[in-house]
Amino acid sequence: MPLLSRSPPSASPTGSMLPNTGKLNGCTLFITGASRGIGKAIALKAAKDGANIVIAAKTTQVHPKLPGTIYTAAEEIEAVGGKALPCVVDVRDEQQINDAVEKAVQKFGGIDILVNNASAISLTNTLETPTKKVDLMMSVNTRGTYLTSKACIPYLKKSKIGHILNLSPPLNLNPIWFKQHCAYTIAKYGMSMCVLGMAEEFKGEIAVNALWPKTGHPLIPDFFVDENPEMVTKEVEKQQDAAPPAKDWKQFPQQPQLAAGAVEETFKILKAVLSQDMVKATQAIYLLELSGEDGGTWYLDLKNNGGNAGSGQPSEPVDVVMTMTTSDFVKMFSGKLKPTMAFMSGKLKIKGNMALAIKLEKLMNQMNSKL
Repeated sequence: MPLLSRSPPSASPTGSMLPNTGKLNGCTLFITGASRGIGKAIALKAAKDGANIVIAAKTTQVHPKLPGTIYTAAEEIEAVGGKALPCVVDVRDEQQINDAVEKAVQKFGGIDILVNNASAISLTNTLETPTKKVDLMMSVNTRGTYLTSKACIPYLKKSKIGHILNLSPPLNLNPIWFKQHCAYTIAKYGMSMCVLGMAEEFKGEIAVNALWPKTGHPLIPDFFVDENPEMVTKEVEKQQDAAPPAKDWKQFPQQPQLAAGAVEETFKILKAVLSQDMVKATQAIYLLELSGEDGGTWYLDLKNNGGNAGSGQPSEPVDVVMTMTTSDFVKMFSGKLKPTMAFMSGKLKIKGNMALAIKLEKLMNQMNSKL
């Protein structure tokens, strides 16, 4: 659903429930980051209509953990009835963008729709976000979107259905969406501001819109979307008021005391539910830094053999570090504290591979019936 719409809504090529009408037959879509994920999903949906797809992405070699290259995506697109042009494009490189646009025009005669899908993400706070990641997000998200749009606009203006669709959020100024990942929010909002500015600048010539899919995933907040504008802030404030920071633990006698050995007992149950199937599906090692009574350093090895869990440091490099209080840890693994709210309110801090952090939810679901 387009959440920013300053001009006539663009065609919605995504969504398996939507029928193919044939309206995109012969149209040329220039899609950044189309080698995998939602970019490829949009490409495949349009290809079933008979569209021409320019796959503007940088992945040319198979990644050990992330499937898909511009060439495998091209094969899939042509298999469902579309025509494909794989182009090596890092949207940080203006020359690569311009070269790909030129190739697209030479092969297909023009460009009808631009989908700015390429994006970089680091859900880290200000002090924990390295400068190189700040530069990456600004360069890919905001600058890449701007430059790709700039290169395509002369051809979009010539099209009868010229569209730009940015995969970016509504401009929600609720401070909670800035608090835990300021750099990421700025970079994504830059894409949204391109929508607002270009929609007005090219009004009557090009339709410019944004699409921001909901995740529906318990461990990933539907960032920047307040279904009830006051609900998110109130819920976070309520959780923040319920428990003091870990450093003040001893100063608050009213804080419910953790039962002795609750963390150790939790890890015993964790260890008991581990399986080779779970390890095969997860392939990650988690380190948990827990503060407060019965805290310390604990680990979950979901990468080797049948898995393992216990106190101390694991024997192999860690993929994800999760920091929280012992009380919140037990609440989260027993289903009493939603991971989304824990993360949003700052009670849960995550460093490392966010995708692997998400996989831990499956383990939590098994835990809930046992704690």
